[in-house]
Amino acid sequence: MKLTVALACLPVAAAFVAPAPAGASVKVQETKADLEALAVKLNPVVGFYDPLGLADADFWGRGNEYTIGWLRHAEIKHGRVAMAGFVGYCLHANGVQFPIHIPGDYSTKSPAELWDQVPEAGKWQIVLFVGFLEFFSESGAGGAHYTKGGKPGAFPSFNSPEAGDQFKIPHPVPLDLWDPVGFTKNASPEKKERGRLIEINNGRLAMLGLFGFLAESKLPGSVPALGGIALPYDGDYMAPFAADFHIF
Repeated sequence: MKLTVALACLPVAAAFVAPAPAGASVKVQETKADLEALAVKLNPVVGFYDPLGLADADFWGRGNEYTIGWLRHAEIKHGRVAMAGFVGYCLHANGVQFPIHIPGDYSTKSPAELWDQVPEAGKWQIVLFVGFLEFFSESGAGGAHYTKGGKPGAFPSFNSPEAGDQFKIPHPVPLDLWDPVGFTKNASPEKKERGRLIEINNGRLAMLGLFGFLAESKLPGSVPALGGIALPYDGDYMAPFAADFHIF
């Protein structure tokens, strides 16, 4: 679970980029009006809710639309990581393990303690692999960047990247990360749009659910609904390598 928290923070790295030259144009992908319309589709009861005013923000002086693109992409990415983390937490807490995994003694049922039991070399394999995925997604292989008119949440193909063959992975890759077996290949635009709405809603719920598990495991009683379900953990979620060494 420590890894899940660490991975969820990865999109922040994309924020630290050099300022755009004065007068640089940015393709408009989404505006605040688009977010308001999207909010109604996602949840017509709650509608548009932005207490921090992020829909009006301009983080880097590149325009409001640039910031909205970054925030939309970050939310989708965090939601995907949270969905994987939530399912993984539930599976391991119930004693389910994949037959193929990094060698090690995984005797605990606590998902958080499980990460502590992963050997240091195994942790670095996971972190470096995810780092590669992050690098490839930001390389331009997918065409227009999500802050400059590209689609938030889109991950480029390894075998046929939208930006051209110069971004293809030199080594043969049998499956793409996104939709590896082609479930959505022939889906209608309406079905794809509905799928994106479902993904965002599920991702938001998973973020709340996962952090509910983490909070209850550290502070019993903080999430009464999860009392007796979330396993206690006396480690540090914010120090993913604490069991082996300290970076700082």
